[in-house]
Amino acid sequence: MSIFAWIILGLIAGVIAKILLPGRDPGGLVGTTLTGIVGAFLGGWISSKFLDRPISKDFVDVETWVAAIGGSLVLLIIYRLFFGNSRERR
Repeated sequence: MSIFAWIILGLIAGVIAKILLPGRDPGGLVGTTLTGIVGAFLGGWISSKFLDRPISKDFVDVETWVAAIGGSLVLLIIYRLFFGNSRERR
């Protein structure tokens, strides 16, 4: 996939992860995109390392999307465990 495809994949995966796990998270569009891109790499690494799934370079591969969304969810959960209360309004 090209860099542009990774950015689109990251944006969509990040948005889906934030829809599945709603709450106050930082970053807006850029933060969502970065969460999705890093989540895609994390999900791809986890699926290839522990689930013995090869990493696909095809943009429309369902396993790639599931790994990207799953990795984004993991990042959001980790963020909320460490910084969850820091963004609450007082």
